[in-house]
Amino acid sequence: MISLGSQIRCCFRVLILLVFGCLESCGLQVWNNPYPTADASAVILYTSFSERPKHLDPAVAYNANEYSFIGQIYEPPLQYHYLIQPYTLIPLTVSTMPILSYLNSKGELLADNAEDSEVAFSEYELRIRPGIRYQPHPAFSKNEKGQLLYHALDNESLSRIHLISDFEVSASREMTAYDYVYQIKRLVDPRIHSPIAELMKHYIVGLSELSEELKQFSGGENNASLDLRNFTLSGVEAVDRYRFRIRIRGKYPQFKFWLAMPFFAPMPWEAVEFYSQPGLIEKNITLDWYPVGTGPYRLIENNPNKRMVLARNPNFHEEYYPSEGEADDRAQGLLDDADKKIPFIDKVVFSLEKESIPYWNKFLQGYYDKSGISSDSFDQSIQFSGQGSAELTETLNRKNIYLQTSVTTSISYMGFNMLDTVVGGYDQRSRLLRRAISIAFDYEEYISIFMNGRGVAAQGMLPPGIFGYADGKKGINPYIYDWDDGEVRRKDISQAKQILASAGYPGGNDSITGKPLVLYLDTVATGPDSKARLNWYRKQFAKINIQLVIRATDYNRFQQKMRSGNAQMFMWGWNADYPDPENFFFLLHGPNAMVKFDGENAVNYRNPEFDRLFESMRSMQNGAQRYEAIQQLQELVRRDSPWLFGFHPKKFSLYHSWNKNQKPNLMANNSLKYIRIDAEQRKIVRQNWNQPKVWPLGVFMLAGFVCLIPAWMQYRKKQQRLAA
Repeated sequence: MISLGSQIRCCFRVLILLVFGCLESCGLQVWNNPYPTADASAVILYTSFSERPKHLDPAVAYNANEYSFIGQIYEPPLQYHYLIQPYTLIPLTVSTMPILSYLNSKGELLADNAEDSEVAFSEYELRIRPGIRYQPHPAFSKNEKGQLLYHALDNESLSRIHLISDFEVSASREMTAYDYVYQIKRLVDPRIHSPIAELMKHYIVGLSELSEELKQFSGGENNASLDLRNFTLSGVEAVDRYRFRIRIRGKYPQFKFWLAMPFFAPMPWEAVEFYSQPGLIEKNITLDWYPVGTGPYRLIENNPNKRMVLARNPNFHEEYYPSEGEADDRAQGLLDDADKKIPFIDKVVFSLEKESIPYWNKFLQGYYDKSGISSDSFDQSIQFSGQGSAELTETLNRKNIYLQTSVTTSISYMGFNMLDTVVGGYDQRSRLLRRAISIAFDYEEYISIFMNGRGVAAQGMLPPGIFGYADGKKGINPYIYDWDDGEVRRKDISQAKQILASAGYPGGNDSITGKPLVLYLDTVATGPDSKARLNWYRKQFAKINIQLVIRATDYNRFQQKMRSGNAQMFMWGWNADYPDPENFFFLLHGPNAMVKFDGENAVNYRNPEFDRLFESMRSMQNGAQRYEAIQQLQELVRRDSPWLFGFHPKKFSLYHSWNKNQKPNLMANNSLKYIRIDAEQRKIVRQNWNQPKVWPLGVFMLAGFVCLIPAWMQYRKKQQRLAA
């Protein structure tokens, strides 16, 4: 008979073997990996999205959340050079940059240096590269007779279809110039409501006429039988299979930037007709859900409640990583892949993450390859040096995470309604009042308190990276700042008080009425999160003894007050559609005033000198003459101060060391094809960072075993007594 001690020792040995076996197995894999183990070495980029894209149709989509997907799928004629700034357009699907010609009112060719007054039309000829093919898609599939296979689905066929992947046969075809013409027609298709339709009607010859014709023919927005191939657009012509021309009214050099947006990506008519079938629309199988493009990736999974997945387009044409960049790019390894075929990544997985903290934790574990920095994680990741520059904390440095910062092509500002009898107007009194407020409103402090230092105080209309932006002493706003020992410094508050007194408001009192000056700021900001910010606004005005009254309202009421000119002061902002100074200065162009013309000039600024100079500047090519005109425009708006120039937000991005070729490019929306992932390095690091700590389990098991020994011994004694 085996003794009690032997039994206990045997059980103890078994327990030890179990604990160490568990520890040994843990060294081979991690327990918290959210992805399939089989994908550990796959070349996949892992990122996230927080909001479902509403549109994936390139004629309709118009925000960053949507462009992060369709920018990888669709290919307009032009793109931005990935490495070079200021932002530079280069060919994408065209063989060369568009050939531009000027024509008079009779359609006769003019010289390239023709006066603006002579130019009635500008004509762009685009020559696309042969051999570019669409991604595999059932819309192109044909039967043995050459008939499209899935364009007349019956009820029986539809009963078997639930997803685009349920179609058994996919095919492709070459992209042609006719597809570009077809897409431009779609901008005025009454069924889809393109956000740039009205703007393009103003420029593209014949687009307004086509719009009216389509409305009359369609007989309603839901008419699915509208075949755009049967309609002519006079200003857009396919010369042959690989050439097409676009004729626009007058000179509009900025039109080339629109040619780098998905709005002008080619669209195969087969896809539109395929998706117009009512049976597919009922199943949400539409162009807005399943895009069809020629780009490096295609959407293979669209589940906005969980994840969206892009995979390589097997038909993607040849394209190569840039071979030239800026001065520091080679030293930073950004040219290591020069002339290599792209894309480098096989798949991109976007997981839904609505909360910032779970995303941040997964990034630190290596399960996301890149991350922004939310306010919740800012202190964990960023510290500021004695010189005020942002640096990574030691924790992130130990993980070989690196930081990239870039100033966005946008501006936030406080607007003065120039129609207002107090803060508006163009006389010296009103100019000085606005100037005094601009000095007192300390945006450097605002950026530090409310933006975690993620911003640059604006010196004028243009952010860095836009042609005409001047840096250093030449670029400061001399009415608000001084250049002191190589640095820009806001003028002292005492100077603001002196300027306010010169404006007729000594000590914050109106010298005419003797009453305290009270100003009104309209805002839609409400709730506890906005309270500190609004209180800070009041303190800025209080520094020069001006009483600020905050008038909070809902968005619809605020919009109504803006359109009618009843808001005295307000917070506003602008994000550039394209990297040209015209896209900022037009915000103060008189004919673009909001009240009179329903334009984007929210402050209703009207200065004939500014308007004349702006109209001349916008048609110039970048060069010394245009640069000088831009500086004159900056001087006018700095002097008149229709805006309290606020700040240009600064984007902070974090990347793991296995994430290669990362360089901020705020204009390029197709940058995923340039990114390279070292999947083997990532696999090793993930294993090192995520080893489970199972020793507490071993201790718990041992403690439990020890606690059971007395009970076991008591049980054995009882059994022995019964046996006797």
